[in-house]
Amino acid sequence: MKHPRIGLALGSGAARGWSHIGVIDALAEAGIEPEIVCGTSIGSLVGAAYVAGRLPALREWAMAATWREIVALVDVRLSGGGVVDGKQIVAFLKRLGIDAPIENYDKKYAAVATDLVTGREIWLQSGPVYEAVRASIALPGILSPARIDGQWLVDGGLTNPVPVSVCRALGADVIIAVNLNGDLVGRRFESGPAPSANAVQTPVPNESLDRMLNHLPEPLRAQARQMMPNLLPKGASVPGYFDVISNSINIMQDQITRTRLAGEPPHVMLIPRLGDLGLMEFNRAAEAIAEGRACVENALPMLRRYL
Repeated sequence: MKHPRIGLALGSGAARGWSHIGVIDALAEAGIEPEIVCGTSIGSLVGAAYVAGRLPALREWAMAATWREIVALVDVRLSGGGVVDGKQIVAFLKRLGIDAPIENYDKKYAAVATDLVTGREIWLQSGPVYEAVRASIALPGILSPARIDGQWLVDGGLTNPVPVSVCRALGADVIIAVNLNGDLVGRRFESGPAPSANAVQTPVPNESLDRMLNHLPEPLRAQARQMMPNLLPKGASVPGYFDVISNSINIMQDQITRTRLAGEPPHVMLIPRLGDLGLMEFNRAAEAIAEGRACVENALPMLRRYL
């Protein structure tokens, strides 16, 4: 019998995407090697590291990363369609060796992005892999759009959060999908009674905030210090700016994921349980990777049935 071509669809989910590393590691230990890798957003980044043979380097960086290393990748600018410019992220990918043209890799690879003008999903299958990743991770409101071939591209999670359809189109016989959006809605913020006018507000710890602000130019630093208290949560029952952004993205991606997967189900679905992991908590890689491994171990009977 012909050995089935395995496709791996790595979904979007920001910091939860470190679990993709654990998934790939556990699959390799089980003797399962995907020939086709498709990724959306953070899935495109981890998938690119895998096809480039640089996953160990990415794993090592993610496991050791502190807020200082993470903030160093955040080049803030207040124009251009996003808070973060993205040049430091591209430089980071190049330093890791994730920089060759996609067509040079042995495995088939595609990153999913979204055309900001037409709303169409775009499959990036050629050109420098770091450009494809940069476009796929351009989360609206946070990372500025990327321009490729005259198109302004943003995060692929807006149109195809778990790219099962892309794996199938590229010739996969058996598709393993990793859905990072299956355990999110209702977990990050629960409404409660509004605080009274005389309620004492608990100050937000500012150690991490100070480290972030220190990377800004001096003229912007003072303005940012004035703005940040209004962007962070003001109490247990009052969401801050980033609460609203992250939970809104969770709701959107959960709804899109359910709709797409209902019509395009994979053969094996892996759903890491990471609902308590914040959108930008990239410093919690160890637990995300461990959960990715656990998902594969639990699904091994189903995987062996297909493979």
